[in-house]
Amino acid sequence: MEHKKAEDAVADRRDFLKRSAISVAAAGAVAVAGKAASANETAAPTGAGYRETEHVKAFYNSARF
Repeated sequence: MEHKKAEDAVADRRDFLKRSAISVAAAGAVAVAGKAASANETAAPTGAGYRETEHVKAFYNSARF
């Protein structure tokens, strides 16, 4: 009887891992499909953009970039 419980526990763990792997794969497929659908849309840049101001130049000099 004890041996049967141990086998059931192992089978339960395997089933859990299989279901987990399938769930992760499905979630990944949904994420990729969602990105592919929105890949044609372009976002218009907003804001003033990057500016290399004096404090940025000072940081670059101190960091030796």
